[in-house]
Amino acid sequence: MNRGEDSGRPLPPCLTEGEKRGLLALARGAIAERFGMTPTEPPPGATLPRWSAGAFVTLHDGGALRGCIGQLVADGPLADVVRAMAVEAAFGDRRFAPLSRSEFPRIAIEISVMSPPAPVAGWEAIDIPRHGVVMTCKGRRGVFLPQVAAERGWDRETTLDHLALKVGLSPGAWREGATFSVFEAEVFGE
Repeated sequence: MNRGEDSGRPLPPCLTEGEKRGLLALARGAIAERFGMTPTEPPPGATLPRWSAGAFVTLHDGGALRGCIGQLVADGPLADVVRAMAVEAAFGDRRFAPLSRSEFPRIAIEISVMSPPAPVAGWEAIDIPRHGVVMTCKGRRGVFLPQVAAERGWDRETTLDHLALKVGLSPGAWREGATFSVFEAEVFGE
């Protein structure tokens, strides 16, 4: 997580390596349980954080997106959020059919632990690739994690054009009446 002192936003504590391993095992175990499988034991040194934060769980199959669901603001402990979002990413992302048992061994799990979203005065204040973006425009709301723009090599305006497309608006629609919040994320995966 970029813990820049100029962010002006509270950031969740940094995760230890043991907490990252514990959260990844928890996410995989939650999906396994939905298939009626017994989750494997967490790896040595795995622990779970006891604090609250929002999180997204992203599933990839051979590098391709297979599901991504998250909660920007926690309504409970981070471990509970990760467990719930792993199940939702596997079975509740409307862009994809529910994950099949045969696909399960192939998926790679990525977790993004969020700082609380903070409003910014305008799109010029968005720092790509440091910030994830929440855009509200014409009654629609969309989110991009910080790594989305970074992985695609997008600049700020290209990112916002794609975010507008994601919510069903035309590119550039964000230039009129949109509001923005930004957040940072600590991203880790299998």
